[in-house]
Amino acid sequence: MAQGRRCAWARTELGIAYHDNEWGVAVHDDRTLFEFLILEGAQAGLSWETILRKRINYRLAFDNFEPALVAAYGKARLKQLLADSGIIRNRLKIAAAVQNAQAFLRVQQEFGTFDAYVWRFTDGKPRQNIWRTPRQVPARTAESDALSKDLRQRGFTFVGSTIMYAFMQAVGMVNDHLVGCFRYLPLKRPQGGARHGV
Repeated sequence: MAQGRRCAWARTELGIAYHDNEWGVAVHDDRTLFEFLILEGAQAGLSWETILRKRINYRLAFDNFEPALVAAYGKARLKQLLADSGIIRNRLKIAAAVQNAQAFLRVQQEFGTFDAYVWRFTDGKPRQNIWRTPRQVPARTAESDALSKDLRQRGFTFVGSTIMYAFMQAVGMVNDHLVGCFRYLPLKRPQGGARHGV
Protein backbone atom coordinates (compact mmCIF):
# COMPACT_ATOMS: atom_id res chain seq x y z
CA MET A 1 0.00 0.00 0.00
CA ALA A 2 1.36 3.37 -0.99
CA GLN A 3 1.77 5.52 2.06
CA GLY A 4 1.73 9.29 1.82
CA ARG A 5 1.75 11.83 4.62
CA ARG A 6 0.80 10.65 8.08
CA CYS A 7 -0.16 12.47 11.27
CA ALA A 8 2.91 14.21 12.70
CA TRP A 9 2.76 12.48 16.10
CA ALA A 10 3.66 9.11 14.51
CA ARG A 11 7.44 9.30 14.39
CA THR A 12 8.87 6.12 15.91
CA GLU A 13 8.70 2.59 14.53
CA LEU A 14 6.11 1.58 17.13
CA GLY A 15 4.16 4.82 16.74
CA ILE A 16 4.07 4.54 12.95
CA ALA A 17 2.87 0.93 13.04
CA TYR A 18 0.17 1.85 15.56
CA HIS A 19 -0.92 4.90 13.55
CA ASP A 20 -1.01 3.03 10.24
CA ASN A 21 -2.79 -0.10 11.44
CA GLU A 22 -4.81 0.63 14.58
CA TRP A 23 -5.40 4.26 15.55
CA GLY A 24 -8.87 5.33 14.51
CA VAL A 25 -10.00 1.91 13.27
CA ALA A 26 -13.47 1.13 14.66
CA VAL A 27 -13.29 -1.52 17.39
CA HIS A 28 -16.33 -3.64 18.26
CA ASP A 29 -14.62 -6.42 20.21
CA ASP A 30 -15.14 -6.20 23.97
CA ARG A 31 -11.75 -7.61 24.92
CA THR A 32 -9.99 -5.07 22.71
CA LEU A 33 -12.15 -2.24 24.06
CA PHE A 34 -11.21 -3.29 27.59
CA GLU A 35 -7.53 -3.37 26.63
CA PHE A 36 -7.66 0.20 25.36
CA LEU A 37 -9.65 1.33 28.39
CA ILE A 38 -6.93 0.02 30.71
CA LEU A 39 -4.00 1.17 28.58
CA GLU A 40 -5.36 4.70 28.17
CA GLY A 41 -5.79 4.92 31.95
CA ALA A 42 -2.25 3.62 32.45
CA GLN A 43 -0.96 6.26 30.04
CA ALA A 44 -2.22 9.18 32.16
CA GLY A 45 0.73 11.50 32.74
CA LEU A 46 2.99 9.50 30.43
CA SER A 47 3.59 9.25 26.68
CA TRP A 48 1.66 6.80 24.53
CA GLU A 49 5.03 5.60 23.23
CA THR A 50 5.81 4.36 26.76
CA ILE A 51 2.59 2.32 26.74
CA LEU A 52 3.26 0.92 23.27
CA ARG A 53 6.67 -0.31 24.42
CA LYS A 54 5.06 -2.09 27.36
CA ARG A 55 1.93 -3.33 25.59
CA ILE A 56 3.04 -6.94 25.17
CA ASN A 57 4.10 -7.03 28.82
CA TYR A 58 0.68 -5.66 29.79
CA ARG A 59 -1.05 -8.42 27.86
CA LEU A 60 1.04 -11.02 29.66
CA ALA A 61 0.58 -9.42 33.08
CA PHE A 62 -3.18 -8.89 32.71
CA ASP A 63 -4.20 -12.25 31.21
CA ASN A 64 -4.57 -10.81 27.71
CA PHE A 65 -7.06 -8.30 29.12
CA GLU A 66 -9.83 -10.81 29.73
CA PRO A 67 -12.17 -8.72 31.94
CA ALA A 68 -13.52 -11.65 33.97
CA LEU A 69 -9.99 -12.76 34.90
CA VAL A 70 -8.79 -9.25 35.79
CA ALA A 71 -11.95 -8.61 37.83
CA ALA A 72 -11.09 -11.56 40.07
CA TYR A 73 -7.57 -10.37 40.99
CA GLY A 74 -6.96 -10.34 44.73
CA LYS A 75 -4.30 -8.80 46.97
CA ALA A 76 -1.66 -11.39 46.11
CA ARG A 77 -2.03 -10.74 42.37
CA LEU A 78 -1.91 -6.98 42.91
CA LYS A 79 1.33 -7.41 44.84
CA GLN A 80 2.77 -9.41 41.91
CA LEU A 81 1.77 -6.70 39.46
CA LEU A 82 3.37 -3.99 41.57
CA ALA A 83 6.63 -5.92 41.34
CA ASP A 84 6.38 -6.37 37.53
CA SER A 85 8.88 -4.04 35.86
CA GLY A 86 7.28 -4.72 32.47
CA ILE A 87 4.28 -2.52 33.27
CA ILE A 88 3.67 0.88 34.88
CA ARG A 89 4.06 0.09 38.58
CA ASN A 90 1.56 2.58 39.88
CA ARG A 91 -0.56 1.25 42.73
CA LEU A 92 -3.60 3.39 41.85
CA LYS A 93 -3.51 2.49 38.16
CA ILE A 94 -3.16 -1.22 38.86
CA ALA A 95 -6.01 -1.14 41.37
CA ALA A 96 -8.06 0.84 38.82
CA ALA A 97 -7.62 -1.94 36.26
CA VAL A 98 -9.28 -4.41 38.63
CA GLN A 99 -12.02 -1.99 39.65
CA ASN A 100 -12.68 -1.14 36.00
CA ALA A 101 -12.82 -4.82 35.06
CA GLN A 102 -15.52 -5.35 37.66
CA ALA A 103 -17.47 -2.32 36.40
CA PHE A 104 -16.93 -3.52 32.81
CA LEU A 105 -18.62 -6.85 33.65
CA ARG A 106 -21.60 -4.98 35.12
CA VAL A 107 -21.95 -2.95 31.92
CA GLN A 108 -21.82 -6.16 29.87
CA GLN A 109 -24.54 -7.64 32.04
CA GLU A 110 -26.75 -4.58 31.58
CA PHE A 111 -26.18 -3.91 27.87
CA GLY A 112 -25.16 -7.33 26.56
CA THR A 113 -21.77 -6.02 25.45
CA PHE A 114 -19.55 -3.09 26.36
CA ASP A 115 -19.51 -2.35 22.63
CA ALA A 116 -23.29 -1.76 22.64
CA TYR A 117 -22.90 0.56 25.62
CA VAL A 118 -19.93 2.68 24.56
CA TRP A 119 -20.85 3.29 20.92
CA ARG A 120 -24.12 4.91 22.01
CA PHE A 121 -22.07 8.01 22.79
CA THR A 122 -21.42 8.57 19.07
CA ASP A 123 -24.81 7.24 17.90
CA GLY A 124 -23.28 3.93 16.83
CA LYS A 125 -20.95 5.32 14.17
CA PRO A 126 -17.59 7.11 14.04
CA ARG A 127 -17.57 10.90 14.18
CA GLN A 128 -15.85 12.12 11.02
CA ASN A 129 -13.77 15.19 11.77
CA ILE A 130 -12.07 17.47 9.25
CA TRP A 131 -8.97 18.69 11.07
CA ARG A 132 -6.22 20.16 8.91
CA THR A 133 -3.63 20.94 11.60
CA PRO A 134 -2.74 19.23 14.90
CA ARG A 135 -3.78 22.39 16.78
CA GLN A 136 -7.38 21.85 15.71
CA VAL A 137 -7.64 18.42 17.33
CA PRO A 138 -9.38 18.78 20.71
CA ALA A 139 -8.27 17.17 23.96
CA ARG A 140 -11.86 16.53 24.99
CA THR A 141 -15.38 16.97 23.59
CA ALA A 142 -18.97 17.00 24.80
CA GLU A 143 -19.14 13.29 23.95
CA SER A 144 -16.03 12.42 25.96
CA ASP A 145 -17.38 14.53 28.84
CA ALA A 146 -20.64 12.55 28.76
CA LEU A 147 -18.86 9.20 28.52
CA SER A 148 -16.49 10.08 31.35
CA LYS A 149 -19.34 11.18 33.61
CA ASP A 150 -21.37 8.05 32.90
CA LEU A 151 -18.42 5.72 33.45
CA ARG A 152 -17.63 7.39 36.79
CA GLN A 153 -21.23 6.92 37.88
CA ARG A 154 -20.87 3.23 37.03
CA GLY A 155 -17.81 2.83 39.26
CA PHE A 156 -14.97 3.25 36.75
CA THR A 157 -11.87 5.24 37.63
CA PHE A 158 -9.03 6.81 35.59
CA VAL A 159 -11.69 7.71 33.04
CA GLY A 160 -11.44 11.51 32.93
CA SER A 161 -12.70 13.26 29.82
CA THR A 162 -9.23 13.70 28.28
CA ILE A 163 -8.42 10.02 28.84
CA MET A 164 -11.76 9.02 27.35
CA TYR A 165 -11.25 11.20 24.29
CA ALA A 166 -7.92 9.46 23.69
CA PHE A 167 -9.82 6.16 24.08
CA MET A 168 -12.44 7.30 21.55
CA GLN A 169 -9.68 8.24 19.09
CA ALA A 170 -7.92 4.92 19.58
CA VAL A 171 -10.99 2.72 19.04
CA GLY A 172 -12.31 4.67 16.07
CA MET A 173 -15.28 6.36 17.70
CA VAL A 174 -13.84 9.50 16.13
CA ASN A 175 -11.69 9.86 13.04
CA ASP A 176 -9.04 12.34 14.12
CA HIS A 177 -6.53 11.65 11.38
CA LEU A 178 -5.76 14.96 9.70
CA VAL A 179 -7.38 15.30 6.28
CA GLY A 180 -3.93 15.29 4.68
CA CYS A 181 -3.05 11.93 6.28
CA PHE A 182 -3.17 8.87 4.03
CA ARG A 183 -5.33 7.08 6.63
CA TYR A 184 -8.05 9.73 6.70
CA LEU A 185 -10.08 8.71 3.65
CA PRO A 186 -9.97 4.93 4.20
CA LEU A 187 -11.37 5.44 7.71
CA LYS A 188 -13.96 7.92 6.46
CA ARG A 189 -15.59 5.22 4.34
CA PRO A 190 -18.42 3.22 5.95
CA GLN A 191 -17.05 0.66 8.42
CA GLY A 192 -13.53 1.74 7.52
CA GLY A 193 -11.63 -1.39 8.50
CA ALA A 194 -13.63 -2.15 11.65
CA ARG A 195 -11.85 -4.50 14.06
CA HIS A 196 -13.78 -7.20 15.87
CA GLY A 197 -10.72 -8.64 17.54
CA VAL A 198 -6.93 -8.47 17.53
